[in-house]
Amino acid sequence: MSIASDGDIKVEGVSLRSLPKISLHDHLDGAVRPGTIVELAAEIGLELPAGDADGLGDWFTKRSRSDSLVDYLESFDYTVGVMQTAENLTRIAREFVEDLAADGVIYGEVRWAPEQHLAGGLSLDDAVEAVQQGIEDGEDAVDRSGRSIRVGQILSAMRQSDRSLEIAELALDHRESGVVGFDIAGPEDGYPASDHREAFDLLAENFFPVTVHAGEAAGLASIRSALLDGRALRLGHGVRIVSDLDVIDRDGDEVQVKFGDLARWVRDREIPLELSPSSNVHTGAIEAWGTELADHPFDLLYQLGFAVTVNVDNRTMSRTSLTRELALLVDAFGYDLDDLEAFQFNAASAAFLPIEEREELVEMIADGFRRS
Repeated sequence: MSIASDGDIKVEGVSLRSLPKISLHDHLDGAVRPGTIVELAAEIGLELPAGDADGLGDWFTKRSRSDSLVDYLESFDYTVGVMQTAENLTRIAREFVEDLAADGVIYGEVRWAPEQHLAGGLSLDDAVEAVQQGIEDGEDAVDRSGRSIRVGQILSAMRQSDRSLEIAELALDHRESGVVGFDIAGPEDGYPASDHREAFDLLAENFFPVTVHAGEAAGLASIRSALLDGRALRLGHGVRIVSDLDVIDRDGDEVQVKFGDLARWVRDREIPLELSPSSNVHTGAIEAWGTELADHPFDLLYQLGFAVTVNVDNRTMSRTSLTRELALLVDAFGYDLDDLEAFQFNAASAAFLPIEEREELVEMIADGFRRS
């Protein structure tokens, strides 16, 4: 096993970057290339904390190690700042798709909050259409390169604002033109899903898929509200579900655990957890268990049968990729190709797609791992 400087790793002689992957929790404003930020900021006179791509990348990396979600989120002022025109949104979305494909992703869902991109005069519809144009341009570019990728939009409402119903309506308006799901994002603690019950009711009435950031910066009550008030089909992060588990005994790989009602429900119903290992360390989401990736309860959740998926959350801020996240998990927990394939199967099954298309993704993953 050898980890290259770019985060790639070989497991059983196979490069992880070459394997087919599914990305479910990936923020558009957390994945802007530093070089693109520098270029676009210069055009609008936005002052940055560093004047070149490498320096800005270093600044994001340092900022992301704050151990605080609130501090972590402040770094988005610079990415969102250059995402206020249709042209810039389209470019950034296109580059996002190209970067996913270069990382071996065959299906991705990109989440972003349209309400944060109106300062330049765009309407909500204008913003969604600009991002969709970039996604389609990126998909076409990837197709021309001989690869294939599909990307759907998840529209996020900011949980500290009062526009969730409007964003839910926006998602429904664009469900036939690229939008596949709805989310609430932003500061989690103190802003439960129940604050947005009207939006979630509308989405449920229209059978529209929902994922909710929960169990990242807040605990079990946040997860409970996501499931009961938000009718979430997936949990954004959800790592703090571990608080509802009582580890009675651990002997090597054997673990005896007493489940709380909430943890048992999430496990038994196979509600997917959109875990983001590096980000969960950087934002302090796992602070109750430690400060290093090896302390992450990912492996405990996996061994207990939770539907774990692996995600990047914010590629720019955490200076990572899906390949790198898998590499870190291999290094921390000794996973083999069968384990990594299982994570991709979980993600494919959780995608906000019709079952026929999810089954097709599962076949593509199986074929890709088999050919490796």
